[in-house]
Amino acid sequence: MRHLVFKKGTLPFLILFCLLIFLSGCVFLVVGGVGALGGYIVSPDTIEGVTDHDQAQAWDAAISIISIMGTILEKSEQGGLIISKVSGTKVIVNVIPISGSTVKVSVKARKAFLPRIKVAQDVYVKIMTRLAE
Repeated sequence: MRHLVFKKGTLPFLILFCLLIFLSGCVFLVVGGVGALGGYIVSPDTIEGVTDHDQAQAWDAAISIISIMGTILEKSEQGGLIISKVSGTKVIVNVIPISGSTVKVSVKARKAFLPRIKVAQDVYVKIMTRLAE
């Protein structure tokens, strides 16, 4: 039986190549409870999803949840933007109307330039749960 012989330095290259193959691709993943609520990750710090509620309902749910979880720093209902602090993390919520009865809710969370996807996920899930009530 022949043994596979690698030249010196070939094995690390092969491992790196395999890692690049497995780690490349899109970041659109369904995460835990977010998948059940129709959300998906669009970047390492942002979760967004679409709901069949109007903009006013989604806005009220987002304001309510953010007020409970943290402090609202800035808000613009006309622009659909809420900037807040939740658990020491800067959280930006966008409520963007797609049609008369469909709204996209996007939650971005960063702390000191580092993504905090768990905070974004927590805020997103609570907003969507409030809308489902």
